[in-house]
Amino acid sequence: MQLAFFLKDRRWLWMAFLAVLLPLGARAEDMTIEIVGGGSNQHAIAVVPFKSETSGVNEALTPTIKNDLSLSGVFRMVPTEGVANVPFSAADVKYPLWQAAGAQLVAVGSVVPTGGQFRISFALQDVAQKKTLTSGQFTVGADRARDVAHTIANMIYEAITGQKGIFNTRIVYVQKMGSEYHLQVADVDGGRARTVLRSKEPIISPSWSPDGNKLAYVSFETKKPVVWVQDLATGQRRMVANFKGSNSAPAWSPDGTHLAVTLTTSGNSQVYIVPANGGSPRRLTHSSAIDTEPTWSPDGGSILFVSDRAGGPQIYRIAANGGEPQRLTYAGSYNVSPKVSPDGKSFTYIRREGGRFRVMIQTFGNNDSRVLSDGSYNERPSYAPNGQLVLYASDQGGKSVLYAATTDGGSRVKLAVINGSVQDPAWGPSSNP
Repeated sequence: MQLAFFLKDRRWLWMAFLAVLLPLGARAEDMTIEIVGGGSNQHAIAVVPFKSETSGVNEALTPTIKNDLSLSGVFRMVPTEGVANVPFSAADVKYPLWQAAGAQLVAVGSVVPTGGQFRISFALQDVAQKKTLTSGQFTVGADRARDVAHTIANMIYEAITGQKGIFNTRIVYVQKMGSEYHLQVADVDGGRARTVLRSKEPIISPSWSPDGNKLAYVSFETKKPVVWVQDLATGQRRMVANFKGSNSAPAWSPDGTHLAVTLTTSGNSQVYIVPANGGSPRRLTHSSAIDTEPTWSPDGGSILFVSDRAGGPQIYRIAANGGEPQRLTYAGSYNVSPKVSPDGKSFTYIRREGGRFRVMIQTFGNNDSRVLSDGSYNERPSYAPNGQLVLYASDQGGKSVLYAATTDGGSRVKLAVINGSVQDPAWGPSSNP
């Protein structure tokens, strides 16, 4: 097997298939959202605990709403403790009190039992204009409170930014727990994590289908890297790339019909296209170099990939039907793990600079790039469905940490510290159920 290496602080392994990362050590710790950097133009919002929100439903709503809004990087939480006349509806809001507390926005609500279910009401008030910006009412079972909280956060986010929220989406990552590898799916804030596959052998490179119903990933359970596709609802799985040599780095086409993969059937690693249901591969790249880590453009017309054809690994673009690749990165001698933004205007990737592995973002058509991450070791960036945030994994003081950074570099949020070690995070599409 051909190998090119780079390990944290020495060399971080990237192979003829997508990078297999050494497990990042982590001590047991609950998932949490913590703001570690903030922009200067955040909206000051007070999310008042909803009336009776802990009575009957499985989970209080306002902690999830606060976490979601903090994750976006757009909002700054204003403490609600100590403010007199706590409101539960728009009519209850005493605007001068909240203006004195520094709030530009106030979110209020209540939870009321009704016919074996619960009616959840909320309203978002503009303090300066003394008016309702958005509101809603939901009647659900006790187990749906978290879903409603995510929906409310989405409505608040859209009312202020004009953009769709992403708080009902999910993330996937690989967690090392003892001697086992767990492929886990969780809410975007790390909640409701569940294991969809466990194995004694490594699992790497999970990739979401465009409809959010399936995952493609690489498993070593047959003692070699093989690409599988798994249905999340049924758990049914099938091999889709098990050719001679290694099979790795799956990436879904935007229409969900094909996967771009890295195969070594020709001897060296090259990018191929295979049907998502399995079938014969079509070779896309033709070089004597290592070509790997393919990712599609949103329109399906092109594929970005990593190649060392010019010496060190750099990012290239090629038409999905083949042709001559175009080099995209020139700054730095080591650029890997590209992902294209949902609007197709930019891409994010990892650059090695002075022994540090940094999350970068670059606009198509120029070589200008900026840093989104902090710390010395970061990996596998992926965009939120609305293109406003980038998810990535980081090693912080020996812990595995997931971060979300705003694409303007103005804010960074610590999303989760996960029990065990974590790698290969990926943000799911907005169509997740």
